[in-house]
Amino acid sequence: MAKSLRERLAAAPITWGVCEVPGWGYQLSPDEVLSDMAALGFTHTEFGSVGFLPADGNELARVLRRHGLSLLGGFVAVVLHDPDRFEFEMERVASVVGQMASAGGTWFVSCPVFDHDDWQRPRLDDAQWNSVFEGLAAIDDVTARSGMRHAFHPHVDSLIQDDIETRAVLEQTDTKLVLDTAHLTLGGTDPAALAGSHSDRIGLVHLKDVDATVAQRLRCGEISLMGAVQQGLFPPLGQGVVRLTEIIRGLEQSRPDLWYVLEQDAALSGPDADDVERLRRGVVQSLRFVQDFDLAR
Repeated sequence: MAKSLRERLAAAPITWGVCEVPGWGYQLSPDEVLSDMAALGFTHTEFGSVGFLPADGNELARVLRRHGLSLLGGFVAVVLHDPDRFEFEMERVASVVGQMASAGGTWFVSCPVFDHDDWQRPRLDDAQWNSVFEGLAAIDDVTARSGMRHAFHPHVDSLIQDDIETRAVLEQTDTKLVLDTAHLTLGGTDPAALAGSHSDRIGLVHLKDVDATVAQRLRCGEISLMGAVQQGLFPPLGQGVVRLTEIIRGLEQSRPDLWYVLEQDAALSGPDADDVERLRRGVVQSLRFVQDFDLAR
């Protein structure tokens, strides 16, 4: 019998405010985050920002087992447009892939950025884009050698943000896609249409919704991504403008094997218990959305 959507739904540490973006905000401890994931019924989690969980794969697996969790994979920012950095970046990728693989991870999620400490979006020339495409193909090879799979993640403020960039990667590479329902929406891509036309290219689905008012302020440059997140850019599932039911229904018909990740990007300004509880309430509300979807099928 096929697993329900809830049984194929992993957690992501960024839902608890753990993020690799420089200056993102206060970071909860691994024990706090993993304990809450387990209490809410999750069986799998993503890796979180590099350094959040143990680097040693065996130790990582031990920490996760202590909380009744397994590793699905993880999101890693990568610099691919600069050939001079290629060797260093591939060594870094191979190291993280090795950590994830030895802990039982399945998916390495790449996000090409301008610099690890400076997520800007300069215009790339053809040679730089070719370096990005070649880098993604190289990561495909690195992950395959470790028994993992690789998917790229379009993301606000990364080098692959808008619809043209996303489709260029799909056309120029064989790399799988992370269908992030919110970041694609923010970049001008219709995730429902993309899921319909490229269902065979989807590796993972990152589920989150978008508040239209906050999104418009982000697009106009009034606020940064972190500021938008703090102001509710990603509300609980079903409370924003993304056509999540349509997207999930279509994917469940064409790709019932897919894993999903509940990834409601959050940012904490400090260790305020009320703010942490607010994040948790959002997770609970999103889980109700997923459970209602399963019941309606």
